[in-house]
Amino acid sequence: MKITDALQNQFGLKELELNSLLEVTQAINNNLPEASLYKIYNFTLRANLSIKKLALYVLQEQEGQPDRWECKTNFGTNTDFNKVLLPEHFLPIQEISYVHDLNEPSSFDEFDILIPVLHKERVLALVFVSGLKKDIDASSTQTGTTFIQALSNIIIVAIENKKLARRQLAQEAIRKEMEIAQQVQQFLFPKNLPQQPGLSVEASYVPHYSVGGDYYDFIQLTANYFLVCIADVSGKGIPAALLMSNFQAALRTIARQTMNLKEIVNELNYQVMQSANGENFITFFAAIFDKESRKLLYINAGHIPPLLVYQNQVSQLDQGTVMLGSFQPLPFLNQGVVYDLDDFLLFAYTDGLTETFNSDGEEFGIERLEELLTQQDSTNLPSMHQQIFNSLTEFNGGKEYDDDITFLSVRVNTSRLMNG
Repeated sequence: MKITDALQNQFGLKELELNSLLEVTQAINNNLPEASLYKIYNFTLRANLSIKKLALYVLQEQEGQPDRWECKTNFGTNTDFNKVLLPEHFLPIQEISYVHDLNEPSSFDEFDILIPVLHKERVLALVFVSGLKKDIDASSTQTGTTFIQALSNIIIVAIENKKLARRQLAQEAIRKEMEIAQQVQQFLFPKNLPQQPGLSVEASYVPHYSVGGDYYDFIQLTANYFLVCIADVSGKGIPAALLMSNFQAALRTIARQTMNLKEIVNELNYQVMQSANGENFITFFAAIFDKESRKLLYINAGHIPPLLVYQNQVSQLDQGTVMLGSFQPLPFLNQGVVYDLDDFLLFAYTDGLTETFNSDGEEFGIERLEELLTQQDSTNLPSMHQQIFNSLTEFNGGKEYDDDITFLSVRVNTSRLMNG
């Protein structure tokens, strides 16, 4: 009779545990939040087992940071384990063990048993319990620890799957955002650049895996004047692309109203301040060339200085002001002028070009770029751009670039341009 009663009790316990696991599974299927699943876990263990004390530590993965262990639920203890770091000597444990056998006295001594929760041979959680029978080989204790392991595994794996699903959704959202930003950015770039006697314009753009806010443009203002520019907005993704889109629209509108570079830059700065509210900034370089007077006017607003190659000499165009969107009004505004230009090359670029590093941590730098430009001064622009990319790829060993790379070349032969 006693044996029959014991069997009935055992079957009753098994049925209770099975029902509890089914209820937990249903809660998971109902997509309850993580906090609710831990509450169900806590309640289920307290209702079904004679557990007096429990602390559940769960491995938390952090992108770009070391993993950490966090106490997710804790009851019946003298110590608030939500505020206690998990000692490292528990981390290698992969089998059910007595806490006192681990020979490391600590506040965890108020627990009897440590139950690791593994998934694919990786420890995802550690359950500290007190209240089960002390004989780890006893059938009742085995039943209890097995149930704790099963329940913990179901809960932890479900939560891990939730995190994975969230990461996948976030990655998909980022992918779509980058796709939209790329499309916006491509619309900003002029479809056709001049290729005519005396004037050749070439641009190259190599995006990083995340879309930035690089922008370049060529605007024919009148028969004698044209404007070229390059810009780089802080930030990434859709916000950067939209800000640059507004910037391009503003530039083209203002350029139809005035050819005064100072007026253009002042108005652009105001527009950026209005659009970005001081949260994003734009480095900007613009130059206007007058083919009749052979004069180049330019303003550099915090952009890496473009290079002017003329008569085998390279000069940096650095006169201007601070980046746009940082002050209103601008604290100072200078306009650079270069006179008597006949046959010259203007090379503007973003800092991803010169700030490319090799395996030794050495920067590509402006000196290498200047040497390339003087060597390629008479080469047609597409070939010159290809040579720059070849040198850059050789320098960094063919690795992925760390930033967007954009450069714009303008070659002018004033005599041929005037006769054309």
